[in-house]
Amino acid sequence: MLTLAGCAGTGPFSPVTDLNESGGGTYTVRPGDTLHSISRQTGVSVDQLSTLNGISNPSLIRVGQRLRLGEGASMASFDSMSPAAEPASQTVSRAADAGKLNLIWPAKGDIIQRFTPETKGIDIAGTVGEPVVAAASGKVVYAGNGVRGLGNLVIIDHGNGFITAYAHNERLIAKQNDSVTKGAEIATLGQSDTTSPRLHFEVRRNGTPVNPLSYLPATGS
Repeated sequence: MLTLAGCAGTGPFSPVTDLNESGGGTYTVRPGDTLHSISRQTGVSVDQLSTLNGISNPSLIRVGQRLRLGEGASMASFDSMSPAAEPASQTVSRAADAGKLNLIWPAKGDIIQRFTPETKGIDIAGTVGEPVVAAASGKVVYAGNGVRGLGNLVIIDHGNGFITAYAHNERLIAKQNDSVTKGAEIATLGQSDTTSPRLHFEVRRNGTPVNPLSYLPATGS
């Protein structure tokens, strides 16, 4: 869904990878970006982007510039996220081989929404406060609530183009830039920005949403 607004593309992740003091996300300008294209990706209007970032001329943005998104970032911004510009550590790189990522279930419960091109992940029902764990070892590249529609969100980079995302949490335990091991508690299950307690779980490979069930054990128990 980071366009985590799409995770489309194979270049380094940059959009919506940081939190600012106002609690929203940030977007790092990439080659070819315009304020209008960034607005489409993030769901934040051109006027709001200009105001938040003191931009008087929309054509005067530069590659590498970090733009504040405030609280208006949308699920489109989740889809456009790419891997962190900072290279993953060797430990993170070993977390996944070139073609396969072996995951454990991030939460216990029944699947109440299955993967489709529209859902981009699965929803696992649960009880508020239950542990949400890292499905594989990696580095936390986002932990916050700056992406509208996903509530309290954690995103982990596992190296070799794989990321996992954990949405609708009650409480975030992991922080951005933390290194986490498979099975470590990263959040507690909740219902932030959704109608009932659940974990929305996504796997992306080179920016493309893939079915988490292809990487998870046959059952969650």
